[in-house]
Amino acid sequence: MITREQIRNLLDHPVYDGDGNKIGEASHVFFDDVTGRPEWVSVKTGMFGSKECFVPIRDASLVEDHLEVPYRKDQIKDAPSVDVDAGGHLSATEEHRLYDYYGINWDNVLTDAETPGDRSTDTGTGTTAAAGTAGTAGMAGAPGSGRRAGMTGMGAAGERGGTDRAGMRGDDAMTVSEERLRVGVERHESGRARLRKYVVTEEVEQTVPVRHEEVRVEREPITEANRGDALAGPEISEAEHEVTLHEERAVVETETVPVERVRLTTEEHVENETVRGQVRKERIETEGVEDDTGRTGRWPHK
Repeated sequence: MITREQIRNLLDHPVYDGDGNKIGEASHVFFDDVTGRPEWVSVKTGMFGSKECFVPIRDASLVEDHLEVPYRKDQIKDAPSVDVDAGGHLSATEEHRLYDYYGINWDNVLTDAETPGDRSTDTGTGTTAAAGTAGTAGMAGAPGSGRRAGMTGMGAAGERGGTDRAGMRGDDAMTVSEERLRVGVERHESGRARLRKYVVTEEVEQTVPVRHEEVRVEREPITEANRGDALAGPEISEAEHEVTLHEERAVVETETVPVERVRLTTEEHVENETVRGQVRKERIETEGVEDDTGRTGRWPHK
């Protein structure tokens, strides 16, 4: 059983289920108006804590810096959604629905309320918190049980002050709160890029000049200049003369040379993305109060 002295140690701290899975952050603790005992804790779940789920705290335990509850994470996240009214209480129907969902016997709840326990002098008081007005969870008694419908909440800031059933503080001022969107960004992997080198074969054509030798017969008449060479041999004889011919042929070879270096880099581009969400705001209306025009009636105020 969580005591009042432990409340400040669990607000804004993690809440884990029975399997050790983190559910979210403890936002508010709600007290029974009759017994003054902590009965419910609201846990912020979802992205940026956008959803608040009610979890019974009677069987929870404070372990080091976090709260452990004997319910599964998926069960808590699927708990019925409830709305806390302007006075900070749940209706009897809403709380009955929560007790039924968690399998808690309503008769046992009534029995515990009739058993003397840890009562506080501020039973039935409400609180305000930095994160918003602390709501109250209604615990309506069975017909004829004499129990009042309501539980008082303590917000994340842990501030406590005397209030009446309508949520008014001791100085007759009513605190008006509103929800605001807290938008952040999460970094996710969107894809992968890689460099892969492979080999292809291409036909390359190149023209090069090649030379070759051809035989040409040259004749010259006998002149005084060459007469000596012409009469140097025998007068009549047989003879052969051979000339070696040459030609060039194209020779193809390959060599590997570097042509460029390739790498992957990333660059960030900033785009504006519009997000939407629903926030709740409290409004005050007056009844029987004269306005600036001298009219008396019921007027809403922002």
